[in-house]
Amino acid sequence: MNNLQFITRVRMTMTQRPSTRTLPARAGMCVASLAALLAAIPAHASFLQGDTLAKVANVMAIVVIILVPIIGIVVFWLVHILPEKIAHKRHHPQQEAIQVLCLLSLAFGGMLWPIAWLWAYTKPVLHKLAYGTDKHESHGAGSIAASGATAPNLSDDVTLLRNDLDRLVSQDMAPAELSAIRDRLAGLERRLAAQVDEAR
Repeated sequence: MNNLQFITRVRMTMTQRPSTRTLPARAGMCVASLAALLAAIPAHASFLQGDTLAKVANVMAIVVIILVPIIGIVVFWLVHILPEKIAHKRHHPQQEAIQVLCLLSLAFGGMLWPIAWLWAYTKPVLHKLAYGTDKHESHGAGSIAASGATAPNLSDDVTLLRNDLDRLVSQDMAPAELSAIRDRLAGLERRLAAQVDEAR
């Protein structure tokens, strides 16, 4: 078999065979299709019609044009300050630098944000080696910062706390729990004094 015969045979098998349906069957199908088209109920894209549809469309347009960008910007901002809030909550000693990195991340399209996120969760080992602490300076300042005094050691902190408690209890505004706390503090002061004496 040569190529010409093969091509001829393929063409013969690919050509459509004449339909075996008769003319009345085709006419019946056409009539049924026409009846189905005429019996169809007109479809509506919305349950609203007329002016109501226009008003709803206007309200939706205003929401999409005005509210969605505002909400998007607020969410974007809140996500970008998450590392800063995490660093503040964990008393990270480099929280100001993390805050600056978050602001720079806003300018650079968020590319620095993962670095700020990781930095906020890391434990600053080198900072502890260099400065002796891995907490921010403001951690534990509490009533000392409020009173404006500086306390170089633990006994001064206890004294300031004791003075604050005595002032609250003397104002008769303190609940009973504060009196109990004052009594426990007095016991701790005695234990602290005993430990200081033992150390000497």
